Amino acid sequence: MAQLARTSLPDQVFRRLVADVLAGRYAAGERLPAQRALAAELGVNMASVREGVKRLEQLRLVETRHGDGMRVCDWRARGGLDVLVHAVAHGGALNAALVREVFEARRLLLAEASALAATRRSAAQAQLVDRLAREIAAAGDDEAAQGLDFAFMATVIEAAGNVAFSLIANSIRDVYLQRLELFRAIVTRREELDYAAVAAAIGARDDAAARTAMTALASAQERRLFEALG
Repeated sequence: MAQLARTSLPDQVFRRLVADVLAGRYAAGERLPAQRALAAELGVNMASVREGVKRLEQLRLVETRHGDGMRVCDWRARGGLDVLVHAVAHGGALNAALVREVFEARRLLLAEASALAATRRSAAQAQLVDRLAREIAAAGDDEAAQGLDFAFMATVIEAAGNVAFSLIANSIRDVYLQRLELFRAIVTRREELDYAAVAAAIGARDDAAARTAMTALASAQERRLFEALG
């Protein structure tokens, strides 16, 4: 393992260890090397290693037991949503299979959030969803449309009035924000993306129509993304 450059050492240690755990260099149940050995291997001080390991513990990627050292956890069984941002793009490359699962979850979440929004939204939220739908259709380029899409979906989730949905969406958002340019494909060919149908259903308080329209919209976005990713 190459030694680390001496800048932002705790962050670098954390990123290296996360990448190693998620890539399977250390298997679930396996002991990590002792902190002193890790410090020597990475060419950093013990304080940097301790901070990096502490952050791994916070993500529930490792656990420390007295007399047993640090053991790697099965992140799929023990990890929370905050692991997603690291798992999707660890090692500098996107994990296409996991991105597909994230966007599947996004579609299901948005569909149910839209149905709830149709029954719970305020008049102001309905007006904002409608305005954003029109602004997306008129956007001059994909970058602008991507920002508006983000605002549109965030408004729908807020209008759903479900805190758990909001927290899950925050984790998906963190994945999304890490690689904005790679996810921009979801707003290509906007003339075929029917944001207006979602807005109209929410405005009409038609939960079934809102769910159907958002499912169609999010599914179309998934297709565009995976066409672009190959």
